[in-house]
Amino acid sequence: MSGVTAANPPALTLVLGDEELLSARAIAAAVQAARAVDPGADVREYEGGALVPGEVAEMLSPSLFGGRRVLVLRSGQDARKDMITTLLAYAKDPDPEVNLIVGHLGGAKGKALADGLKSAGATVVAVPKMKGTRERIAFVREEIRRLGGSCNEEAATVLLDAVGSDLRELAAACSQLMADTDGRITASTVARYYKGRAEVSGFTVADAAIVGDVPGALEALRWALHVGVDPVPIADALADGVRTVARVAGAGRGSAYQLASSLGMPPWKIERAQKQSRGWSPEGLVDAMHAAADCNAAVKGGAEDRGYALERAVVAVATARRGGGR
Repeated sequence: MSGVTAANPPALTLVLGDEELLSARAIAAAVQAARAVDPGADVREYEGGALVPGEVAEMLSPSLFGGRRVLVLRSGQDARKDMITTLLAYAKDPDPEVNLIVGHLGGAKGKALADGLKSAGATVVAVPKMKGTRERIAFVREEIRRLGGSCNEEAATVLLDAVGSDLRELAAACSQLMADTDGRITASTVARYYKGRAEVSGFTVADAAIVGDVPGALEALRWALHVGVDPVPIADALADGVRTVARVAGAGRGSAYQLASSLGMPPWKIERAQKQSRGWSPEGLVDAMHAAADCNAAVKGGAEDRGYALERAVVAVATARRGGGR
C-alpha cells in the first residue's frame, strides 16, 4: 500500500479575527499543512506594516530552485495601500506552489485587504474575540477534549473562576491539568490544583453565605480581600447567588434539564441552586435580596469601608436563610 499524500493546502488563507491565541494557532496550522506537503518549504513571516511591495513580489514568485514557498503576513490590517494593491493583484492568479497566509484583526482598518482576499476565493478562518462566559466554558471543554481528556461544565466554570478569562492562561491551565491528572477533569480536580486561587472568588463567598455557613463565608471573604480581590465582583457574586436561588426556587419542581430552557441557565447551575435553596423561605429570600442590593449600593457607591459592607451582607444573607421573615 502506498503512503498517504497530504492534501494540497489553500494558496490563499485569511485568518480573520482578534482572538490572539486562536489566530496564532490557525496560522501555525496553515504553515504545518504546507510543510506536510513539502517539509523543505521556505517559510517566511512578516508584519503587515513592515513589508514593502518589492519584498513580497520576490517572495511570491516561483523559486528558481523549485520547492514550496510560504509567506505569512501577520497584522495584515497594518499593510500600506501599495502593499495591499500588490497582494490583491497576486491573489487574482496565485501560484499553486506558494501559500500566502494573512492574519487580519477584522474591523475597518485594512478592510480592503480582507475583502479583496475573500473575493479572490481565500480560505477564511474566523477567529473572533470570545466575549461571553459561555464561549470560554466551551473553549475549556474543547481544549481538554483536544488534549485527550474530558471536562464537565461545572469544572470548566471553576477553572474560569480560578484562572480568569485570558485564553492563553486557560489553555496553559488545561495543559497543566492534563499533564498532572488522568485526564478526567472535575470541579474537585480544578479546586485541588488551584487551591487558594479558586477559593478567593466571589462565588465561593456567595456559596458559603447562601447555605448559611457564616464562618466559612467570612473566612473566604477576608482571604479574598487580603489577596486583593476587588469588592465589586464579590458583591456581584453574592447578588447573583441569591437571585439564582430565588429564581430556581420560584420555578417549582422539575429536573434541571427541564428547567434549563425556561430559566436560561445551564443544568449544573440549576442543580446547585436547587441544593442551595433547601432551608430557604420566600420571606428569607426577600430579606437576602434586600441585603445583597444594599451591599451592591454601598460597595459601588463608594462606601468608606467596603469590606465592612460585604461582611454585613454575608451575615445578613446567612441569617435570612435561617430565619428570614420570622
